[in-house]
Amino acid sequence: MTDSRYVIRAGELADATFDLNLTSEKAGWDWSALRILTLPAGGSVGIPGSDIEYLVLPLAGGCEVEVNSERFTLDGRESAFTDITDYLYVPRDADVTIISHEGGRFALPGAKATADLPARYCPRSEVVTTLRGAGPSSRQVNNYALGNTVETSHLLACEVLTPGGNWSSYPPHKHDEHTEVERILEEIYYYEIRPGQDEREGFALQRIYPSPGHDIDVCTEVHSGDIVIMPYGYHGPSVAAPGYDLYYLNVMAGPAEDSVWLMTDDPHHTWVRQTWEAQEVDPRLPMTPMNP
Repeated sequence: MTDSRYVIRAGELADATFDLNLTSEKAGWDWSALRILTLPAGGSVGIPGSDIEYLVLPLAGGCEVEVNSERFTLDGRESAFTDITDYLYVPRDADVTIISHEGGRFALPGAKATADLPARYCPRSEVVTTLRGAGPSSRQVNNYALGNTVETSHLLACEVLTPGGNWSSYPPHKHDEHTEVERILEEIYYYEIRPGQDEREGFALQRIYPSPGHDIDVCTEVHSGDIVIMPYGYHGPSVAAPGYDLYYLNVMAGPAEDSVWLMTDDPHHTWVRQTWEAQEVDPRLPMTPMNP
């Protein structure tokens, strides 16, 4: 039976401002956070500064962002399934106002910060885009605060696009201890499913299972707007149901100050990587334009 502590359904953490407002306290951990914001045409919202650093990451639409006395314009995108986007890094203790003239939906992946950094506009050219895996494990990964030039205190963030029927986050992996090859990273998965034929609502599946010293058991169906939190354990696969493309935003943070993503595979399944050498990448990828 799935442990429901780790599965949060769409709307369960909505408030007067956000569609989703997951704080580290609500997650029961120390570092990672995520907010999802929808604004109507001409809408705006003020967000007071706190100890959280975050990105303003357009999911659909664009916006203007005032950070203290600076103003930044984000062109955004029509959809996370069709394009990458420019975005903004917001440091801790910064008062922010987000204004969307045409309306839109925005993710604010965040982390507790321990350093003061400047606000920074990040053009789409700085997004590191890659194709990972092959065959039925093919997916596209877009890095926004992970393995690129964006400096953060503790925040890591990327998004993954998985064609319907494919397995993502595979082989299963973990990052729940600090070693030369691994970092402790609390992780949030936020899901959106591209509608299928006649705008039918789709679904995906998510698995988490125990790693040494960490007892966790999740095997659940997820829909658009759901999140799964992963404090530890082997996580994967994330399986896109045939006919329904899967998007998920990964938000990670932990105590280390080197801001790197280091993980280890479940040794029982890591051999699967070798099979990719003899397989082609799914021809449905890339879903969006990619940077060189």
